[in-house]
Amino acid sequence: MLLALALVLTACSSAPLRPESEAPPDRVPELGECYAVTPDDVAQPSVDAAPVRCAGEHTAQTFAVGTLPERLGDDREDPALGRWIHPRCQRAFERFLGADESLAMRIQLSWAWFRPGEAAWDDGRRWYRCDAVGGRADATAYEPLPETVEGLFRAEPPQEWLTCARGETVAGSEKVPCSQEHDWRAVTTIKLGGPDDPYPGDREVQVRSRDFCSDSVVAWLNYPVEYEFGYTWFREAEWQAGNRRSVCWARQ
Repeated sequence: MLLALALVLTACSSAPLRPESEAPPDRVPELGECYAVTPDDVAQPSVDAAPVRCAGEHTAQTFAVGTLPERLGDDREDPALGRWIHPRCQRAFERFLGADESLAMRIQLSWAWFRPGEAAWDDGRRWYRCDAVGGRADATAYEPLPETVEGLFRAEPPQEWLTCARGETVAGSEKVPCSQEHDWRAVTTIKLGGPDDPYPGDREVQVRSRDFCSDSVVAWLNYPVEYEFGYTWFREAEWQAGNRRSVCWARQ
C-alpha cells in the first residue's frame, strides 16, 4: 500500500525489473534487503517476490520491519492498518535516508509497506515491512536505486534524487530530478499543523502556504529585487492521511 502524500511527479525507467523467484509465502522479511518491484506491486497489500542482490539492479530496499499489534484485528484490508503504520514507516524512512520531514517531501523517493499474503495472514502471520522505492507516489515506473539508500541524504543531497520541475508554472509542470534541465526547484516546506490538529480548511491552507512560501523563497534566493515562487498545497484527504505540509518552489 503506497502512501500518496507527496508531490505529483513522474519517473523514467528502463523495462521493469523482476526477481528470478518467488519468496516463501510465510517468510519474514529482513532489514536492508533489496527487491525488484514495480508500482503495480506496491499498489497491492502483499508481494511474493524474493529479495535480489543489493549490488545488482533493484528498485526497493527494506528499512523497517516489525509486527502488527493484535488490537488492529484480523481484517487484512482494514484502513486502520495503514493509519497505524504511516507514522512509524514515515519516521523510519526519514531516519534511514538521513532526511528531515521537509526534505523527505522534496525528493524523488517514497515508501511502501507490505504485509503477509492472504494464506499466511489466515495462518496468523502479522509481520510488516516498509520499503524505500525509487520513485514518487504516483510514479508509473521506478528508477533503480543505489546499492543502499541508507544515509543517502546525510551529507550533500544528490541532485538526481532531488525534485525540480519543468514548465511555465508549478501547477501542471513536469516534475524531474534536479540533475535534469528545469525551471523550478522545491526548496522548502511550511508546516501547517500538528498531528492532532483538525484540518484548517482549503482557504486557510492555501493563503498560509502562499504567504509563507513568498517569504521563504525570497530568503532562499538571498533577497533579490525580482523573483518568482510557487507552492503546492494539499487538501483534507492528504491531511487526514497524515500530511501537514505544503511545498515551496523557487524559479531558477
